[in-house]
Amino acid sequence: MEKIQMKTPLVEMDGDEMTRILWKMIKEELLLPYIDLKTEYYDLGLAHRNETDDKVTMDSALAAKKYGVAVKCATITPNAARMEEYHLKEMWKSPNGTIRAALDGTVFRAPIIVKGIEPCVRNWEQPITLARHAYGDVYKNAEIKVEGPGKAELVFTAADGTETRELIHTFAGPGVLQGIHNTEQSVRSFARSCFNYALDTKQDLWFATKDTISKKYDHTFKDIFQEVFDREYKEAFARAGIVYFYTLIDDAVARVMKAKGGFIWACKNYDGDVMSDMVSSAFGSLAMMTSVLVSPDGIYEYEAAHGTVQRHYYKYLAGEETSTNSVATIFAWTGALRKRGELDGILELCAFADRLENATVRTIEDGRMTKDLALITTLKDVTVLNSEAFIREIRKTMETLS
Repeated sequence: MEKIQMKTPLVEMDGDEMTRILWKMIKEELLLPYIDLKTEYYDLGLAHRNETDDKVTMDSALAAKKYGVAVKCATITPNAARMEEYHLKEMWKSPNGTIRAALDGTVFRAPIIVKGIEPCVRNWEQPITLARHAYGDVYKNAEIKVEGPGKAELVFTAADGTETRELIHTFAGPGVLQGIHNTEQSVRSFARSCFNYALDTKQDLWFATKDTISKKYDHTFKDIFQEVFDREYKEAFARAGIVYFYTLIDDAVARVMKAKGGFIWACKNYDGDVMSDMVSSAFGSLAMMTSVLVSPDGIYEYEAAHGTVQRHYYKYLAGEETSTNSVATIFAWTGALRKRGELDGILELCAFADRLENATVRTIEDGRMTKDLALITTLKDVTVLNSEAFIREIRKTMETLS
């Protein structure tokens, strides 16, 4: 069979540990036999990030801006233990955070629906996509531990030296302070990414904060979303037959639990962090979750939503058999290939991405799966496969669909 030809490269961001091993298997078994794969390769493994003083991460983000589509393997965000293990020069920042900031992007995560892996919420019939703002709030906070009595104030000094002060609290004893911020530019980018993605996927968009309590901070998010929607997207949403609405975060949680799914739920940074894990776990597994970073100017970076599977990697290094779920990593590749095909007008590439996803789902639904899924499936008499065997079974299934 003649390989599918690509016009424009994907930006390929390799990663760490067990997901790096799976990355290589996926390419060799599921991609290279069928596609004349063109990628611009960047090694974001922790050792190489350390060698380059993490310059490689920014280089990969700039390449994503150049080519428009990237695919990323899971990577390590180092802590003190990793500093020692990898002999790091310093505790490098999260690659995901660096790339999100560089692309000004919003993260969209959605579960992969498979028969036999049933959601804990019985009325969820379609995926719920979480849109997470990727800037500011608690992730860029400033903190002070208060040792005794005193007055805490919020102070803003304008460029002309003018000060604005707001009393936070008068402490009678020890306590703790936290300051958070955001920017209008970032919130507007977040809003546009959400509205564009809703139009792209033809899904309703919900946005939720707590503006009744946070009358300036959260209310600013609400106001900007409404302003951007009314001015730039209202007519397009009407033509597409989809809706946008705002609701309080606690009301959204109640509504989500009773909904059937099939919509996008946009949240501020911390809310999105927590709720995406809740939704993914309720649907079955973090390893069955798609994740795409979308910039307001249409740059897409696809990745697996989970970590590097450190425990399995150590087993692999010891020569022991592993049964690691590669579905999210496969879907990162298919998402990127489909988007590349859409942008370059290569219908065969889009069709291949669809076929590989269908083969992956069908393999599981036929009862052939990794151990993590076997522990939660409602299917009977399933076959538990090791990491490599599962990928090979997907290839067999794909051959029957061609």
